[in-house]
Amino acid sequence: MPIDPRHVGRRYGPFRTTVCADQIRTFAIAVAGGSPGYFGTAVGDPHPWSVDDEAASRSPHGALVAPPTFGVTFAMKPFAMACSDPELGIDLLRLLHAEQEFEHGAPIRPGDELTTMGEIVEIRSRGPLEFLAVRTETVNAAGERVLVGRWTAVVRR
Repeated sequence: MPIDPRHVGRRYGPFRTTVCADQIRTFAIAVAGGSPGYFGTAVGDPHPWSVDDEAASRSPHGALVAPPTFGVTFAMKPFAMACSDPELGIDLLRLLHAEQEFEHGAPIRPGDELTTMGEIVEIRSRGPLEFLAVRTETVNAAGERVLVGRWTAVVRR
């Protein structure tokens, strides 16, 4: 069954999260191919500004900062909520997370209190496929935009 395009504009959130240094370090090590807790075993080296307090203190940011893809740990929630929203009637067994893109703003640092909102911005059909796109926007406590994401799912009818 097609996803009803009347759901375009449907919003999800706000979702709030507080970032801690251990989350940033663990994520940076994991995406570098390592095992969190065993920093020396990383296949690729995580950027020192995301794992080493001393190196990060000498950076232009003055402290640890999250790596670019860290946004998946908090900004994906509205997309997940849309995909599983019973009102949309999506069969999750037929869903593929097709793409995502980020537009970065202010750096994400330990202690940041982040708020994410999401909105369905597109629903379209092409042959036997349905496309669902959700735009998310995350701001810090100062109201600075830290991340805008666009998440797309493809659902086979």
